[in-house]
Amino acid sequence: MQNRLLSLDVFRGMTVAAMILVNNPGDWEHVYAPLLHAHWHGCTPTDLIFPFFLFIVGVSISFAMAKTTPSIPKIIKRSAILFGLGLFLNLYPKFDFANVRIPGVLQRIALVYLVCSLIFIKTSRNTQIITTVILLTAYWLLMTLVPVPGIGYANLEPTTNLGAWVDRNLLTTAHLWRSAKVWDPEGIFSTLPAIGTGMLGVLTGQWLRSQRTDAEKMAWLFLSGNALIIGGLIWNEFFPINKSLWTSSFVLYAGGWAMVALAICYWLIDVQGYRRWTTPFVAFGVNAITVFFLSGVIPRTLPLFKINTPEGPLGSQVWMQKNLISVWFNNPYNASLAGALTFITIWFVILYVMYKKGIIIKV
Repeated sequence: MQNRLLSLDVFRGMTVAAMILVNNPGDWEHVYAPLLHAHWHGCTPTDLIFPFFLFIVGVSISFAMAKTTPSIPKIIKRSAILFGLGLFLNLYPKFDFANVRIPGVLQRIALVYLVCSLIFIKTSRNTQIITTVILLTAYWLLMTLVPVPGIGYANLEPTTNLGAWVDRNLLTTAHLWRSAKVWDPEGIFSTLPAIGTGMLGVLTGQWLRSQRTDAEKMAWLFLSGNALIIGGLIWNEFFPINKSLWTSSFVLYAGGWAMVALAICYWLIDVQGYRRWTTPFVAFGVNAITVFFLSGVIPRTLPLFKINTPEGPLGSQVWMQKNLISVWFNNPYNASLAGALTFITIWFVILYVMYKKGIIIKV
């Protein structure tokens, strides 16, 4: 069985390109609803992007570690580097250590990679399934049954749920998401079910590595994905689908869609051989962490360079959006989307050159 799936690189590339798209609109005041996160309960296409990436991390673990098992210190080292890169993004450019947000996207990827890797190399497939079920069930029971200290009852509200209480007490409000201060969408407690998302990927990777026929693999992956989607929707009636809380129903729902998406990519690319269109996404996929990290650094850097205008000094990104992009559009939402697509296009040119030259920056 091959150690690398082209479809997985394409799926990863699609996911990281989507991450950049939703994280970098030309104007945050004018963003189409599907490109925003759900306000609380519910799920938009944007809410699926991060769990897709964690799912892909899990699939990659199954392929990368199936034949050559890395040492535990090496796994820990890679996790620490990912966590450090995420912490750097939160610090940059002010480096205010007293108020730095500790959780974050790369930090969660680091923790999920660490735990899923250790589970994969140390346990059997059956144990991995049981562990995933226990994680999701325990999180559901804790969030819905345990009274929150200081509140007196279990609830799923943004500021008073058990996860928010745990994060505030472990990290303090100075080190949580700046927009909320009293809770964090990538907090410590909600990382537990996020590990479940990674484990769904680990289990999927093992299925794809099996000796079954391509038709069997694709069919069962597609059916399993749809079963998880339905399971998530049923669980939603008792434990609402919520990306910020990373509820167990959200894990099933998003994981199901990830399985369906990967099944389609696998069938089209690896089985049927439709590969001509894949190069742009492969270019993003093979340097996914690099482009995600740098696409976070650049928007934090551009506002440092001011341009004087009759209305006063503007950050260079705002100036470029206003004078180079928005002038071509009557609809500000289209202008904002064009700004995001321009950013992605610039990155594609850079990544395409790197891909053609065989430059892959691994973490």
